[in-house]
Amino acid sequence: MIAKYQLYPRAEAYQKVHFPESMDEIRQPLRRLKYEELFYLELLMALRHYQQRSPVQGILMKTSGEIIKKVLQKLPYQLTNAQRRVLREIYNDLKSGHPMNRLLQGDVGSGKTLVALVTALIAIENGYQVALMAPTEILAEQHYLNIHDLLTGIPIQLQLLIGSLKSQQKISLHRALQQGDIPFIIGTHALLEETVEFQKLGLVIIDEQHRFGVLQRGELIGKGLNPHLLVMTATPIPRTLALTLYGDLDNSIIDEMPPGRQPIVTAWRTEKKLKEVHQFVREKVTAGEQAYIVYPLVEESEKMDLKAATESYEYLQSSVFSEFRMSLLHGRMKGEEKEAAMRKFKSGQIQILVSTSVIEVGVDVPNSTIMLIEHAERFGLSQLHQLRGRVGRGTQKSYCILITPENVNDIARSRLQMMEKTSDGFIIAEEDMRLRGSGEFFGTRQHGLPDLRFANLLEDQKIIQTARKDAFAVIQKDPQLRLPEHQLIREYFQRNYVEKFKLIQIS
Repeated sequence: MIAKYQLYPRAEAYQKVHFPESMDEIRQPLRRLKYEELFYLELLMALRHYQQRSPVQGILMKTSGEIIKKVLQKLPYQLTNAQRRVLREIYNDLKSGHPMNRLLQGDVGSGKTLVALVTALIAIENGYQVALMAPTEILAEQHYLNIHDLLTGIPIQLQLLIGSLKSQQKISLHRALQQGDIPFIIGTHALLEETVEFQKLGLVIIDEQHRFGVLQRGELIGKGLNPHLLVMTATPIPRTLALTLYGDLDNSIIDEMPPGRQPIVTAWRTEKKLKEVHQFVREKVTAGEQAYIVYPLVEESEKMDLKAATESYEYLQSSVFSEFRMSLLHGRMKGEEKEAAMRKFKSGQIQILVSTSVIEVGVDVPNSTIMLIEHAERFGLSQLHQLRGRVGRGTQKSYCILITPENVNDIARSRLQMMEKTSDGFIIAEEDMRLRGSGEFFGTRQHGLPDLRFANLLEDQKIIQTARKDAFAVIQKDPQLRLPEHQLIREYFQRNYVEKFKLIQIS
């Protein structure tokens, strides 16, 4: 390969990158370092791909479609074409005899939960248990309530397992799961406890998968014998990154919104206009709608940020929106306090919810139509997009208002303009990765993936494609890297990547 691509020797490449005589001298040595880095990343993918395609016996599942029909008849709308297409892809996996490994991407509100439910019904019909794991109690509870409504009148036992349950309730749930009396369990990390055992786990569904570490997913999958896996995310992953991070996972995308959804109007305003913005919020809330007001919370300055959010809440409550019922929600509150605040907001007892970004994922309040984000310049693009997705869940027109100081830097400006321009999560994700760099974009450390020091997943697509083709060809020819010509690769891989490989096998 070094000869084929005329690559610099490694030591010389390092030397030239650190001490170039001119900037032009950096390009070729850097090409060597980028190619090598990407080659080993793709080698990890190729090994995992090879392992998963090896003949592991999966659970064969078929469906008559009777229960599914009963559930779908309750919906006030038809499935979208995108949902139908994705369900066909999933059903082909379930009846293939191999374990399904599928990533389901869909923008906020595109109907992923319904797809997950239909998949769960097929597993239950075949006599297997289903576990759906969500990252927070609020989200797990929301899934539970939504799915519970859809299963009314259908004799399927659905239960919720979260950390805040009393220990007596947990013990009886654990016993029932072990005996196979609960076919469908929805929960948080509480599902990972050692005392949680299944009689016959056939399907694992993981929601907002980037919020879980690689090992946690492995733990849940390990509670069954080669169960099918459906991983869901509402954080769109740029296509280049999806191929690199999930090259071995089958990728399904719901790229269509359910009918009746109104586009969300997004507007960027500076603090000068805050009075007018508050007046706009007042009119909408007086008309019976609900609003979120979100403040940033950055880990490094969490105490200061929290103080600022709390003080702003007190000021808004006493001086700006004194006529409305308001509540504050932040990550430092106890689980039950958070749940109570969200529940009151959902039921309409609270009209304005002031929050830090803990509401980012998954909470569904159809009557909330305004998302006001303070210091929007401090949020990443994908995070702003997630927050915007909290409104526009009903049929009323919804608004996302981004507030910043007068002067913001160029990167923040590009973000805010992008938010005004498009609501396509994939375009936003590509732009976010361009602005923040690929290593930052998805917290690749989460995946047990090597951090990329030289390569850029957006700019180096040609090198990625070449490295991918070469790595996959090597593994196809020699899956164990036993051939004499692959010894150097084998040794380097064992020295630098073997731990990553253990993690990546699970992820």
